[in-house]
Amino acid sequence: MKYMNSRQKEILYLLLSEPDDYLVVQDFADRIRCSEKTIRNDLKTIEDYLTEHSQAQLIRKPGLGVYLNIAEQERARLSQQLYNEHLTSGQRADEERMPQIAYDLLMNPKHVSAKEIAAQHFVNRSSIKKDLCAVEEWLKRFDLTLVSKQRLGLKIEGNEKNKRKALSRISDLADNTEFTSRFIKSKFLSHEADFVKKEIKSLQKKHSIYFTDETFESLLLHTLLTIRRIKMKQPISIPPRQLAAVKKKKEYQWTLACLKRLEPVFAIRFPEEEAVYLTLHILGGKVRYPLQKEEKNDLENSELPKVVRHLINRVSELKMLDFHKDQDLINGLNIHLNTVLKRLSYDLSVSNPMLNDIKKMYPYLFHLIIDVLEDINQTFDLHIPEEEAAYLTLHFQAAIERLHRNSEKHKKAIVVCHMGIGMSQLLRNKIERKFHQITVLACIAKADLAFFTKRHEDIDFVVSTTDLENITIPHIVVSPLLEPSDEKRLSVFMHQLDESHRQKQKTFKMLNDTTPFLVFLQQETEHRYKLIEQMSSALYEKGYVEKEYGVHAVMREKMSATNIGAGIAIPHANSKYIKQSAIAIATLKEPLDWGAEKVSLVFMLAVKHEDQNMTRQLFSELSYLSEQPAFIQKLTKESNVMTFLSYLNY
Repeated sequence: MKYMNSRQKEILYLLLSEPDDYLVVQDFADRIRCSEKTIRNDLKTIEDYLTEHSQAQLIRKPGLGVYLNIAEQERARLSQQLYNEHLTSGQRADEERMPQIAYDLLMNPKHVSAKEIAAQHFVNRSSIKKDLCAVEEWLKRFDLTLVSKQRLGLKIEGNEKNKRKALSRISDLADNTEFTSRFIKSKFLSHEADFVKKEIKSLQKKHSIYFTDETFESLLLHTLLTIRRIKMKQPISIPPRQLAAVKKKKEYQWTLACLKRLEPVFAIRFPEEEAVYLTLHILGGKVRYPLQKEEKNDLENSELPKVVRHLINRVSELKMLDFHKDQDLINGLNIHLNTVLKRLSYDLSVSNPMLNDIKKMYPYLFHLIIDVLEDINQTFDLHIPEEEAAYLTLHFQAAIERLHRNSEKHKKAIVVCHMGIGMSQLLRNKIERKFHQITVLACIAKADLAFFTKRHEDIDFVVSTTDLENITIPHIVVSPLLEPSDEKRLSVFMHQLDESHRQKQKTFKMLNDTTPFLVFLQQETEHRYKLIEQMSSALYEKGYVEKEYGVHAVMREKMSATNIGAGIAIPHANSKYIKQSAIAIATLKEPLDWGAEKVSLVFMLAVKHEDQNMTRQLFSELSYLSEQPAFIQKLTKESNVMTFLSYLNY
């Protein structure tokens, strides 16, 4: 199969853009900026490509030039195909350029100019300047500085341990974490990466360690980067006390044996500091399976039981659910936090590729856990980051679903199917298997519906495979096969039933806890912290919060950005600084950088934890808003406060 490079695609695009006219080779050479000989070679490749992929013909006439004989429909198809390929490769190049720039700067002990970086990536200097600003901001997280010196260029300054941390977290700069892994491996010969992989697998098997796939990949990349840094004469430094402590552990001997087998392959010698550093990564790695009984002693970190107890106590208190009897949760937290405490004590960084997705899926629980961790970090002198808060959110979410499954009142439903008893039973079985909270009372024909519902007034809803008329009971129409899209719709339908039931019981609306004096529209600000301070001041002046609320809201924001997706952010501070529950609202004239995304609608939540009903209702309404992009745009464009508030009265 014939393929074209980007230059050949550009030539074909020129031919498609100049219908009914001959183009001379010199024209192509001038436009593409290459020699006529290169163009002639490229035209041969394009001709072969067209022979294989199209009905178009490339006609070359001496003295006249080159002409593309092609039908209009085929011209449109090929043009669209080339445009899509260009767009995809362009987007991919933009996404992948930043991690490459960061890697090259971190690996380069000498200065390099922005002009050289731009030339290397075939983009202009303004594009590179934008990338360098983003890289510079990212480097600050690792206490590294991107220094620019006139006539010399750019260079990253900082200690080796922080450079290694940054190298291990380059995936933060790209949406595609697999690309980062491939990119680092591409710096080595394939047999070298395979040999390291084989040795780590051997270490796992020999000592019965079951690393998660994420940890295994991290150890592989870390080992490859260590080899490269040793060859560059960039050694790691470990404090003497930590060095002595780690050398006493059995894992250190395992690591030494593994590295000894790597030395002849890479023609290097691993200093003991590097062996200790790799041992720390092994000790801090996440495992797939619970530890064996004889390894339980390893869990007895003096802080671990206290941290787990504190976490469960506080989340139970704030969620008003009792998590103390969920042994699966307790075991999971012990294993996970044991690793977390090790990583913190060894000063190892952690990444979580699901962080933003978890924040969007479970915003209330995630931010509640961040608040609890703020307290834990102060009490136990720790620094558990937001990446770990996201993992802990999943542990508690699973526990909540177990609680609901055990205590949930089953909903009674009937199935109306127009395709006979066999299909009815299949649909019934699928519903009950996929939705444990649904009990199907019967499968009936459409004609029997009115009679059946009169005799069974306790039916909660109807699932039908055909449209129903004149029915007052909630109902949903699905495919007889209950396809994945139907499952999602049924899940949303069930959620809406719960919400409508809750709203009948409660009178709270978002509007009840705000006033026109707490609404700020079309704000212009340089940074989210300034907006948070402004909104906090308004809440303080109206007597809703203590003076310290604003300072703590900014501190809370620094710990984890409060964006929840769809251009919405929910800054807040610890409830101990709240006198009376209230909500301040702001819209931004131009979307503002807020964590990993742009935000244009901000709800500052000053909600006391005792107001659990209000909190649930509030997050239900925020969830509704986040699924209405057109409605959010309508809110953010509005400049009149009273009109804005009337929109929220839905």
